[in-house]
Amino acid sequence: MKVVDIRSHVLLDPDFDIGATSSAQDTIVVEVVTDEGVVGVGETDLNAWIARACIESPGTHTMDQGIKHLLLGRDPLDPEAIWRDLYVGTAMTGRRGAVVHAIGAVDMALWDIVGKVRGVPCWQLWGDAAVSTLTPYASLQPDASSMSVYKETMVAWARRAVQAGFTAVKLEATFDGPYRHKGLRAGDEKITEILQTVRDTVGPDVRMMVDVQYAFDSVERALRVTREWDDLDVFFLEAPLWPDDLTKYAELSTQSKVPIASGEWLATEWEFRDLAERGKVQFLQPDTGRVGGISQALKVCRLAADLGRQVVPHAWKTGISTAAAAHLAMVTPHMPTFEFLPPELSTSRLRRELVREELVFENGLLAPPTKPGLGVELVPEAMAEFAAAAERVWPSAAGMAR
Repeated sequence: MKVVDIRSHVLLDPDFDIGATSSAQDTIVVEVVTDEGVVGVGETDLNAWIARACIESPGTHTMDQGIKHLLLGRDPLDPEAIWRDLYVGTAMTGRRGAVVHAIGAVDMALWDIVGKVRGVPCWQLWGDAAVSTLTPYASLQPDASSMSVYKETMVAWARRAVQAGFTAVKLEATFDGPYRHKGLRAGDEKITEILQTVRDTVGPDVRMMVDVQYAFDSVERALRVTREWDDLDVFFLEAPLWPDDLTKYAELSTQSKVPIASGEWLATEWEFRDLAERGKVQFLQPDTGRVGGISQALKVCRLAADLGRQVVPHAWKTGISTAAAAHLAMVTPHMPTFEFLPPELSTSRLRRELVREELVFENGLLAPPTKPGLGVELVPEAMAEFAAAAERVWPSAAGMAR
């Protein structure tokens, strides 16, 4: 079996809002095509136009190649060996960041191929089942047009998630820093107010996490805010500080009563080793695409086990990414939950319409995946509509693959 083509699809929700600071509004879907007709599917959480350039651009020497050039003609059934070659073959441009994120989409598609060829769900390629069912959490999605509307819709989302059966929720309380949705700004005391409101809504038995999305500019500020949470039973605080400052992360992680989580932007097992050993965070959060694909996500899970840390993946794209996270969770006993929203609870059209996914949410749980590969199927009509929307934004770079 050989790889004969890579199709890179830049897709966009036609109703995107640049002020929303949400990467769920676009995606790149990569199809790796083999000479025997088996096609693998992957995606990554990266500017889709940049991801496509990383895949399709040519190169002029052995460590500055485009990903597609390096992959054509390869046997797809050894993704980890291919990953090493892609990593070295793009090292002058990559090693971290966008190129590794783009490799992640390809790597995901390769594992999808392996599962399909062997007739088993991907997780069975990696080991025995660590769990019999999967427990996802719901990311709440309030309207950020004003603080009063934000609070009102946050409560509505929390109530809706619990009614749907979720036993874990994560709320964004981002009123400062780079992720302020639609310019919403408020003092740090509003974070605690929102947390208290959600806790009152969901009750004491629902696991509650909070993401402030790099809002704090000092350890002292983060500690001052979290000291008010002693009675709120917060499972973890996500991304409190800028991800590059591991010294501050270590200081916060060792002083905070609330466990610290981070890692959604990181690429490769090496960055996660630094985050765990130098930054001392308790929860590692690899995004399966951004980290470099499933091959690297598996290494991060093993690293976490060795260091006594827990893993809670980031998955803020489509059903492709959530499927990959579910397969990882099947073989990772130290993954207590992962990010998942069923289509009916998603505000993003890409999440609702792009794929037919195997995962069915019922009574707060997901059954183990059983279909070969990742178990997702692209919807052609949705692909065409979202590709046309991307083409309108940037005709020279978007659209369906040539």
